Amino acid sequence: MAALRVAIEEKRFPAVGAAPEKHVLGRVHFAAAAGETVAITGPSGCGKTTLLNIVAGLDGDFRGHVERPPSGRIGYVFQEPRLLPWRTVADNLRLVLAGSREEQEQRIARILAEVGLADARDVFASRLSLGMARRVAIARAFVIEPELLLLDEPFVSLDTPTARRMRLLLLELLAAHRPTTLFVTHDLREAVTVADRILVLSHPPAEIVADIAVPLSREARSDESAVEEFRLRLGDFARLLEREGTSA
Repeated sequence: MAALRVAIEEKRFPAVGAAPEKHVLGRVHFAAAAGETVAITGPSGCGKTTLLNIVAGLDGDFRGHVERPPSGRIGYVFQEPRLLPWRTVADNLRLVLAGSREEQEQRIARILAEVGLADARDVFASRLSLGMARRVAIARAFVIEPELLLLDEPFVSLDTPTARRMRLLLLELLAAHRPTTLFVTHDLREAVTVADRILVLSHPPAEIVADIAVPLSREARSDESAVEEFRLRLGDFARLLEREGTSA
């Protein structure tokens, strides 16, 4: 049974000043099962972030409809960590939590241990490295136990070894918490590593041009050679993304 159903018929941005109207999304229909991870990739500027914002309910100005999990618990990891620099790691997580102080502390301690930041709970966000800040951003999304998790290129601008460690950490968290997940990425290797399925979008007005199952085991996803072998099997889609300047 689908936990998420997306049926977008059209999304346009109106003309502003000298900038003309932009038809960003065409017909984008797909569903995701409970606990499934779906990567969304495609050419630069094709509307991937716009699609996430519509799914999140942040942008309601479109034709179509979205059916989300009934709890309404949505975790969103943006391209930038968006932490409050004058607050500690624990305080940044506490901002998204309800419940008693004791319940909050238990959740914060648990998720910081999972992302390897138990010793950083009282560090101010302004003192964190970029890699640590991104871990906190991921912890903030998971600490609410979301039914729906949205990630918008969460590892962009990280060096290659750090980005790989973050992908493997995300795999562990997804296996432990099992949210329904949409993961936007320009990197096809990243999509193969993380996702159960890959949706490839076309140029604007974007539509889905491929829906690719990724049947790799969790062990294979940790093996860079197995990931690269599967990526090469995607052939035309890898070449399309490479021509558009993305990381195929």
